[in-house]
Amino acid sequence: MQEIRDILKELATDLVLMKETQKDAALKSQQEWREIADRFRETDEKFKSTERFVKEVSKKLGELGNKMGSFTEGLALPSLSRILQRDFGATHIFPRARAVRSGQSLEIDVLGYANGQQNTAVAVEVKSHLKEEHVDQLLRILADFPQFYPEHSTKKLYGILAGVNVPDTVRNLALKKGLYVGQISEETFRLRVPDNFRPQNFQSFAAS
Repeated sequence: MQEIRDILKELATDLVLMKETQKDAALKSQQEWREIADRFRETDEKFKSTERFVKEVSKKLGELGNKMGSFTEGLALPSLSRILQRDFGATHIFPRARAVRSGQSLEIDVLGYANGQQNTAVAVEVKSHLKEEHVDQLLRILADFPQFYPEHSTKKLYGILAGVNVPDTVRNLALKKGLYVGQISEETFRLRVPDNFRPQNFQSFAAS
């Protein structure tokens, strides 16, 4: 009987230890889950903070791009205006020209035109770094020009693509499409076309 009592006593002690161990484990588990939840909250806050930072940087880059475009256009405008007057007889020159028709709009970096005997219009797109997509952009502008400027529908229509950095591949593509190509350096704009270059009259091109 005494041995049985000792065994039962040991079992009771073990049971108490087991319960205490389970309780400690539960408390430890709860603590661990709280720590994990805290880490998730911290990580979520970091993600949100990073997202806000990325949005702010994207916004600033967009603003910088717009400022750089305006700066480049302003840099080229004085000498570009002289070329439009001298080589194309332009008597009216409009930076940032914008026309609206039927709820749609067409924006051109610089538009120059002349009435009378000269009867010519020139659309100019100015970029810091010329890319092939800018060639397509100017071609779309020239294709849409008669729709937005019907008052100039009888004029010869030419396009000029100008940039500070002009890769040869883009220059050759633009020339092949009949576009004038210009380069801006040291606050001076100059046309860079070969002697045998034949510009495309996009007004007659559109009409055909």
